[in-house]
Amino acid sequence: MSKIFQHLVSSAVPVPIENIDTDQIIPARFLKATTRDGFGENLFRDWRFDSDNQPKADFALNNPVYSGQILVGGKNFGCGSSREHAAWAIADYGFKVVVSSFFADIFKNNSLNNFILPVQVSEGFLDKIFKAIAADPAAQIEVSLENQFIKIVATGEQESFDINAYKKTCLLNGYDDIDYLLSLRKEIENYETKSAFNF
Repeated sequence: MSKIFQHLVSSAVPVPIENIDTDQIIPARFLKATTRDGFGENLFRDWRFDSDNQPKADFALNNPVYSGQILVGGKNFGCGSSREHAAWAIADYGFKVVVSSFFADIFKNNSLNNFILPVQVSEGFLDKIFKAIAADPAAQIEVSLENQFIKIVATGEQESFDINAYKKTCLLNGYDDIDYLLSLRKEIENYETKSAFNF
């Protein structure tokens, strides 16, 4: 799976619930694994399945009319404990973007570190996205990281979003922190060479 994120046009899966915490995203009993693979099957596990392990038909991820690489959640998404596994589960399920009107800081950073773009919008625009999906489950949402906007394609309504400049560079190029340093290798070597001559 490519780590690079630049631009995406996709339908979206709506979970219009506020205060979705990391234990709801990935319950604690599934945190035993040490690799990032396989967490997607347990994303929102207790909301997706009943006590008999049968899918709950009324939950969006079980509804075949909803699909896409964008997850749209309610206000205060990713609150609770700081577990990075929440971002792992979202990425492993196949989402590249999470949209909300507010993100918990630790979740936001964990998402960016795992090449998921958290797009924070106003409450008004979030409501417009939910209404667009309710009217047409296949409604297309466009996200441009380079130009920092999110758009409801059918109506043309859009809103800009903020992102840390360093994290933006990393996502646009598919860099983790080490990759970013390696990308500056020549500049670092030139600096070291010049510094050596100054002594």
